[in-house]
Amino acid sequence: MTGMLDHLIIVPILLPLVSAAVMLLLDERRRGLKGGIGIATTVTLLIVSITLLRVADMAPAASGGSVAKVYQLGNWPAPFGIVLVLDRLSALMLVLTSVLGIASLLYSLARWHRAGPRFHTLFQLQLMGLNGAFLTGDLFNLFVFFEVLLTASYGLVLHGDGTARVRAGLAYIAVNLAASLLFLIGASLAYGVTGTLNMADLASRIPALTPGDAALFAAAAAILGTAFLMKAGAWPLNFWLPTTYAVASAPAAAIFAVMSKLGVYVILRLWTLVFGPEAGPLAGFGGQWLLVGGMLTIVFGTIGILASQTLSRLAGCSVLVSSGTVIAAIGTGGGAVIGSALFYLVSSTLGLAALFLLVELVERIRDPGADVLAVTMEAYGEGDDEGLADEIGIAIPATIATLGGSFITCALLLAGLPPFSGFIGKFGMMAAMLRTDGAMVQTSTWMLIGLLTMSGLATLIAMTRAGISSFWARLDD
Repeated sequence: MTGMLDHLIIVPILLPLVSAAVMLLLDERRRGLKGGIGIATTVTLLIVSITLLRVADMAPAASGGSVAKVYQLGNWPAPFGIVLVLDRLSALMLVLTSVLGIASLLYSLARWHRAGPRFHTLFQLQLMGLNGAFLTGDLFNLFVFFEVLLTASYGLVLHGDGTARVRAGLAYIAVNLAASLLFLIGASLAYGVTGTLNMADLASRIPALTPGDAALFAAAAAILGTAFLMKAGAWPLNFWLPTTYAVASAPAAAIFAVMSKLGVYVILRLWTLVFGPEAGPLAGFGGQWLLVGGMLTIVFGTIGILASQTLSRLAGCSVLVSSGTVIAAIGTGGGAVIGSALFYLVSSTLGLAALFLLVELVERIRDPGADVLAVTMEAYGEGDDEGLADEIGIAIPATIATLGGSFITCALLLAGLPPFSGFIGKFGMMAAMLRTDGAMVQTSTWMLIGLLTMSGLATLIAMTRAGISSFWARLDD
């Protein structure tokens, strides 16, 4: 049993890869068989991920360390070989990816997997890239897995038809190619300075760098950070994200909700590992930039939420608020704050994915342009009382009632209101930031707390307005 568990860490990468290869050999018209293979693969991935999470959770008590397992591919030792690293954080992200994968894939079987070729193959490659990026312990292989998942996401963004989807997809491809170029430049510079790309080895070599090499490594870290922040949707490099997510198919947008958190995950992983207290002069490098960038991202996303005239656009801007919140929490540098931010990350990602899937179901029962018409009527005060008497006593169909209840749940979760988990995550972050052991609370801390509160209020207002126009207001009179 122990020997099997030793090799279980590589299953989240190999299983979707093999599944995608098998699907390529099948005729495209056999979508039912491909869907069955995809469901079996994602369910197996969830079981494996939960098992790995249990292994990671038990490891610290047994070994006294934070790393549960290091898997050496080909039995080549680091830093010469490729290593996969499993701990609680990476295992948690694997479980989150598997859950969203199952939900998105099941949703796609009703319609979207027939909208274009190779959907199931692209979906499995997307899962492979995400799982590999969460598990790798090497910067170069992180780049490889990034490119695998990005290549698959290009196909998923363009899956279907429509001019808007093609236009947004091309912008998405251009932005991510630029981010990949920055990734290569930053990784090359880091390797030239330190002679390694293994993350743990980087952390051990940083304190011994000369002042000149330390400056070069700081430049490399800044370039890498820019690339990761672009992928995470941080301001001002996030202009592409709301539009792309809004026009993508519902199952693609749902799985993209966790893809945007990959950039946040890498920043957290590298920043805490490489620029920890042991990094000497580089300890805490870039923390203030992360804090300011995260807060500006929250502001940008909040304004976008209030200005959104469609549900899909509102959901896309909500991704920015979620990413900005976690980035700002990382920038504070507090362990308790980051722990609460990770809880919020899981909660908000699940809520966003559910909202993306829900948006399409809501739009199916509405006329085209109904959102824009509702906002226009609200702005000019038209139609407030028209037909109100006729609607009293009308029974709400079960489908609309179910969708409305689900929408309310998503709204409360994303706004961070009790009793849902979004409130617990935000409250935990605020409580940790105010716990200063008698020291004065910094101005930036009060600003972040204010932004967290205002973003939640803005989300509640925008979601309430969208819910009224979608489930209550009658625009056909």
